[in-house]
Amino acid sequence: MVCTHRIVIYRYSESGHFIEHFNYMALYLRKKLDNKAEIAVWQVTETEEELMNLTSVPTDELEEIMLFRSESQRRQKLAVRALINEVFEEKMYLNHHDNGKPYLENCATTISITHTEKYVAIIIHDDEEVGIDIESLDRNFAAVEKKALSEDEIEDLEDDDKKNEQLAIYWCAKEAIFKRMSQNRVDFAEQIEVEKFNVRKEGELEATFIHKDEYEEDFELEYITFDRHVLVWLVG
Repeated sequence: MVCTHRIVIYRYSESGHFIEHFNYMALYLRKKLDNKAEIAVWQVTETEEELMNLTSVPTDELEEIMLFRSESQRRQKLAVRALINEVFEEKMYLNHHDNGKPYLENCATTISITHTEKYVAIIIHDDEEVGIDIESLDRNFAAVEKKALSEDEIEDLEDDDKKNEQLAIYWCAKEAIFKRMSQNRVDFAEQIEVEKFNVRKEGELEATFIHKDEYEEDFELEYITFDRHVLVWLVG
């Protein structure tokens, strides 16, 4: 389900006179899954200034955001905060473990975050570990074949105009699993194996994570494509 709604903010002077208003496109997609997880996607159409006016950001988090030299990265981070504010009724404090994995300081809900220049997305669950990744299909994913796919996965690649999209799905699936596992020095080609799939607008994927001691964990993932982007997630 894709849905959008618009937020309008009016600004007044202390004397009560109207100064200006800001008109924002906000939530692009919000979806509750059968496994009780929730996915939300924000389309980043606002300028940095507009996101600052729209979003209440804790001081520590804002200081970290302002350290980014790239305006695009700052906009993405601010859009993530806007999305978190939209999804949660109470104010959430976002932090990161030493390995970069995000967590909410004042809530046991697990969270995974992903962003591109145009969209940011989160997945949350009250109990289970989660992972999510989004990529633009305008990106060339040719390098993924050599650095992230096993020999079996390379053999499963389609040799047609769908190949780049297929590589994008492979990459997003492996990134989502990587985020869910939260381990250092993971070899995407050797440790994450995605079963053969056919590229569709949306679908399910099966994958296996192989630990360094050779213990294997199986995962089921889901994906959707929209507006030249692919989004992949998993729960559990």
